[in-house]
Amino acid sequence: MKEKIIKGSDNVFKDIEAKNPKQSLARSVIMSLITKEIQERGLTQIQAGKILDLPQSKVSGLINGKLSLFSLEHLCKMLAALGNTVYISIRKKSQTSKVHKPRKRVKEVLVKVQ
Repeated sequence: MKEKIIKGSDNVFKDIEAKNPKQSLARSVIMSLITKEIQERGLTQIQAGKILDLPQSKVSGLINGKLSLFSLEHLCKMLAALGNTVYISIRKKSQTSKVHKPRKRVKEVLVKVQ
């Protein structure tokens, strides 16, 4: 029997009908960035925890992709703790087309997270 293959979207969380798929994808991407930086620096989970102000068990959850443990805001604070500047870009939603196109930038805000 031949299996039917269905092409997914760019968001796996949308494909599996998760609650808040855009937010879940954003958190997942940021968690991956934090994990990559921890690995590139060669940090242990304990060392990373000291930088991120987290216990080792939470660092383990971060590295293992436990989305439910961290809010988007908390993840942005962790990126900042690792020496990154976090930008949030706000754009108007396109009303003329259903095709995803780059949108006109309305306002760009530099968020300093300490």
